[in-house]
Amino acid sequence: MTRRPRPPAPRVPVNVLAAIAVGGALGAVARYAVGLAWPSAAGGFPWSTFAINVAGCFAIGVLLVALTEGSGPPHPLARPFLGTGLLGGFTTFSAYAVQAERLFALGVPGTAFAYVLGTLVAAVLATQGGAWSARAAAGTAARRHVEQVSGRAATRTSGRRRSP
Repeated sequence: MTRRPRPPAPRVPVNVLAAIAVGGALGAVARYAVGLAWPSAAGGFPWSTFAINVAGCFAIGVLLVALTEGSGPPHPLARPFLGTGLLGGFTTFSAYAVQAERLFALGVPGTAFAYVLGTLVAAVLATQGGAWSARAAAGTAARRHVEQVSGRAATRTSGRRRSP
């Protein structure tokens, strides 16, 4: 049996890798700081990781709407830096898995199940909520802009005198 040669791996530009690395480092430092400021007791519900993941998912929803539905093309490094890097480094689903396993090992399956299911549900809802919020904010901003533009147009035309 002969093996087929693998196709070459796609090359990722160095600036994209750098954006991901810098964003990831910043996100990981932010996550670490939250964990230090809000530690979890052994066997207790890991609230800091839960909050980090839910907040990160909300931010991902906002970011993706801003990048894909915004007015004009985003900077080419915005998604790698902010999405994959910063928010990827901030959210920590690996710690989520380890903490869930640890809760089971400590003999608190109720807390473990609540953590596993609660995080999944909250993360999905937060992502959708972030997307909805971004769209609502964009719609509000667009309406304000239209009102301002139409208000200026009405002001300009209302100042004219009508001829009898």
